[in-house]
Amino acid sequence: MNIHFDPKSDLPIYEQLKSEIIRLIMSKELKEGEPLMSMRALAKMLGISVITTKRAYKDLEDLGYLYTIPGKGTFVSEGNIAMIEEQSNKELEKMIISAIQLAKQLNFEKTDFIDLSKDLWEE
Repeated sequence: MNIHFDPKSDLPIYEQLKSEIIRLIMSKELKEGEPLMSMRALAKMLGISVITTKRAYKDLEDLGYLYTIPGKGTFVSEGNIAMIEEQSNKELEKMIISAIQLAKQLNFEKTDFIDLSKDLWEE
């Protein structure tokens, strides 16, 4: 697994680990039904505590991204990814609507808003 941490981040390591695993799932680098590394192996590879990996895996199970079969391992959930993508799309849509409403309150021109969005996208 290609996981990156930002040591300067205010986010705890387990939150960064969760975000990285979600990124890998959503980008299809981790596929549905694919086994993840054991918590111990991942902790050793990343140089972090097993407790940290355990918390991240547990949170991801609670969110529906992973499931565990005792004695066999932890796997990427099957069938839930489409639902999770839909939820993510709805959340993004809410954020965009809020941004548009704010832009309108600030009397932004539509073209200026679009240009700003394009510039930010390219960064």
